[in-house]
Amino acid sequence: MRVSPGPAPGAHSRQRGRTPHRRHAVDRNLWQTARYRQGSTMGTKLIIDTDPGVDDAFAIALAATSTDVELLGVTTVFGNVPLVTTTANARRLLQLCDRTDVPVAAGASRPFVHQASRRLSGIHGSDGLSGQAGSLPEATRPLHEGDAVSLLVSLLEAADEPVTIVPIGPLTNIAALLAAHPGVRSKISRIVLMGGGVARGNSTAVAEFNIWADPEAARRVIAEDDVPCVLVPLDLTHQCAVDSVWLSELASSGPLGRTLEAFTPEYRAHYQQVLGYDGMVVHDAVAVAEAIRPGLLRTETYPVHVDTSSGPARGMTLVDRRAVPIEAVGRPVDVAVDTDVDELRNLVLSRLAGGC
Repeated sequence: MRVSPGPAPGAHSRQRGRTPHRRHAVDRNLWQTARYRQGSTMGTKLIIDTDPGVDDAFAIALAATSTDVELLGVTTVFGNVPLVTTTANARRLLQLCDRTDVPVAAGASRPFVHQASRRLSGIHGSDGLSGQAGSLPEATRPLHEGDAVSLLVSLLEAADEPVTIVPIGPLTNIAALLAAHPGVRSKISRIVLMGGGVARGNSTAVAEFNIWADPEAARRVIAEDDVPCVLVPLDLTHQCAVDSVWLSELASSGPLGRTLEAFTPEYRAHYQQVLGYDGMVVHDAVAVAEAIRPGLLRTETYPVHVDTSSGPARGMTLVDRRAVPIEAVGRPVDVAVDTDVDELRNLVLSRLAGGC
């Protein structure tokens, strides 16, 4: 996830968000994979859909090192770099975190309708990790034989309680899942997605990258489906930017932190050059933090629609913030608007510092 014009982050009051929308419990089937081995009490069950990506790497590591959640699987999608690269990065990041119990499946290599016209390799580097992907260990667990949708279906059907899905890349895989397998909706607690912008874009003046990369898929997931959805937009993630001091603390915390910090030079350079930030925005980790600790982000419910036209508004998330929406389009979505920034930064740092 990605860069948008906006003010440097300031202080924000601590406010608690909504409790997660829960669906009814379901019968338990046999688990095929994804048991965290470290003997902790499991909390929220998560599946991450991702296009690593520097901030995706932070998000994956955050979930992988959090012993109070159960990371069931990771699916990959085109985005920051091509699918073959996002898939390799995801597998090797899990290997770094000693999470060979977590299956990885490759998903969509292109959008539903239009071929993506550009990627953000200039921000994340040609390998997605500032040229440092080669420093990661080779993955020992084979890639899942089926595609991303098949893995999502098998994990959801096997779950004994609803699962939180965290898409932090283009929404192509999730849209395909909901279209082809409508019966799995009852197994999804909520979708917590990083994407969109209320007042700004980054790929265009009005469109954020994850939405712009496949607006048709985003419209299906955000505006047309009925699975509870939390939108974590640029407006909120930029409030949570981390500075060079935070990154230095991460680098000195241990092997995982040192490796993650080594992924950041090209990403940080872009923020410095374009926005004057002394640090960077870990967009995707903000969404994972909310999935790990529901209510960490304060949300407000608005009708949200996604523009799929061929004009300059393509990929825009239209958030209707009128007091009384008249003829509103889209559907009600919980939009993250605020958080206790220090609490969030400390949560991410403490989990990554204590991991691997």
